[in-house]
Amino acid sequence: MPAAQKVALLSDIGELAFERVLRACGLRLKVCADGAEIPGSYWGAPEAGLVGGYLYARRDTPAHSVLHEASHYVCMSPGRRADLHTDAGGSYEEECCVCYLQIILSESVPGLGRERMFKDMDTWGYSFRLGSAQKWFEGDAGDSAATLRQWGLTDSSGRPTWRLRGESAITGCDASRA
Repeated sequence: MPAAQKVALLSDIGELAFERVLRACGLRLKVCADGAEIPGSYWGAPEAGLVGGYLYARRDTPAHSVLHEASHYVCMSPGRRADLHTDAGGSYEEECCVCYLQIILSESVPGLGRERMFKDMDTWGYSFRLGSAQKWFEGDAGDSAATLRQWGLTDSSGRPTWRLRGESAITGCDASRA
């Protein structure tokens, strides 16, 4: 990533903003010390990591990484979620749903939002056949939107339902009230 292009970090947005959304997704945020290894990070620090119901990050973890891993947790099957450690796995279809959901979830994080998520995904190097995250989201991701609705993870308006795939709603975990 070029030094001139900076993505939003956990420290830029603030832990509290992420804790609310992660709690709504059934996860707990564990912030690691600066420079420490991040448990469950598939790509290594500074990328976020997943172990069970915990999302690990550092202050220098990119915001898009936090929401991407949280979206993996939401989109995976209950069996995979029960054994989760580091590798979220999943199919190509599920990965596309994860990318779509992280964009939607960014709207629930004060100081982040969809436009910043598009920019940060492009800066970090997410690859979409239409050339950008925004073009993909707006013009080529209808199948992902439909799958998220089918799984009960978004409503008919495309908003998060705050459910986990294969499970009923998480009691009391609407991020707008968290």
